[in-house]
Amino acid sequence: MTTTIAYDQLAGLGGTDLGHTEYRTVTQDQIDLFADATDDHQWIHVDPERAKDGPFGAPIAHGFLTLSLAVPFWTELLDVTGVSTKVNYGLDKVRFPAPVRVGSRVRMRAVVAEVTEVAGGYQIAVDQTIEVDGGGKPAVVARGIYRFYA
Repeated sequence: MTTTIAYDQLAGLGGTDLGHTEYRTVTQDQIDLFADATDDHQWIHVDPERAKDGPFGAPIAHGFLTLSLAVPFWTELLDVTGVSTKVNYGLDKVRFPAPVRVGSRVRMRAVVAEVTEVAGGYQIAVDQTIEVDGGGKPAVVARGIYRFYA
């Protein structure tokens, strides 16, 4: 469910649990397209036959592919109105604790860790966890940094 707030309410958002997104299924087609875009065609990602005998029993998504899903997931969780510009400013402390096998369903949970004022706007740090349905460990743990300008 999307949390919608006005720009002038950003300062009080620290500590807010934004909940989680809907699940998305990671497909072999996505993995193959990502491999083409990044020129990373390692067999563990793009060779389903060979990957069956690999350490995960199936092809797995690139860690950075799973991380990139934070972009569409983020738009499901927070909408800030009354802004002129929204900037994905970067990431802190990214980790990939568990693989995402092809066909897995993933979603993101997010908690606003802190809000700071920056020149002309606000910066929010968001603890983001991409979870694998039925998995014991998250696939991605990262702190996203976003800026909003009025």
